[in-house]
Amino acid sequence: MIPTSIQHHLQEEITLSPEQIEFYQINRFIKIRNVLNQTSLEFFNQVISNRLEKFREEKVDPLEKRDTYGKAFLQVMNLWREDEQIAALIFSKRLASLATQLMGTQGVRLYHDQALFKEPGGGFTPWHADQFYWPLSSDKTITAWIPLQAVPREMGPLEFSAGSHRIIEGRELGISDESEQKIAERLKITDCPHISEPFDLGEISFHSGWVFHRAGPNLSGKMRKVMTIIYMDSEMKLKAPSNSNQQADWDTWCPGAKIDEIINTEINPVLFSSPKF
Repeated sequence: MIPTSIQHHLQEEITLSPEQIEFYQINRFIKIRNVLNQTSLEFFNQVISNRLEKFREEKVDPLEKRDTYGKAFLQVMNLWREDEQIAALIFSKRLASLATQLMGTQGVRLYHDQALFKEPGGGFTPWHADQFYWPLSSDKTITAWIPLQAVPREMGPLEFSAGSHRIIEGRELGISDESEQKIAERLKITDCPHISEPFDLGEISFHSGWVFHRAGPNLSGKMRKVMTIIYMDSEMKLKAPSNSNQQADWDTWCPGAKIDEIINTEINPVLFSSPKF
């Protein structure tokens, strides 16, 4: 059972300043302090950690036997369908309203959630753009990256290439050693600054589907625990997949959706609609 105080906290909306929205529109990422309070983070840290530990025990190979992608993080998706407590976080009006304000949409719909835990000694996450994997018709997508604890530099916080959503080269690459090398080379000759900063407790980042980002290895002795929520425009339509990963995402995260129609399936619910529209 979720304490009443946490339920109320999750439903309290935050109004962003015009400067924050403008920063996001220019750079396609933003970090926002004090989004979730300590009580909520401690609660969800425990609940989500319990789910990941079970997954780790049952399905995960030792770190040294994994490829670069596997060493980057433990990844479990759509936990909202398995745990009512986690679903309360995913359906939080507090978070979904922020995503709506940043993108300037009428509302947001859930694409899927995923827990990303980087183990002690876990490797770097290569440069990539998330939307390589998504069969979505527009760039109105945004990911909330929600650390369940503070993330100092040695834990591997996200690094963003600010404004890199304008760069086309590299979008055809999935997360791999190749993407790390080729995207890094391309970014060297751009004027997109790289922003890599620690995350304070309660600080959350939002980034768009086409902005390039990466993360360093976890050099600490503790698990880096992060929950993510991927939002899309509530009017998002499915596009014809352009690679096998997008076909797999269609089958898994948008089952029953039809090309050129709004992705209105039972696992892609609308999480927030702005009263301004």
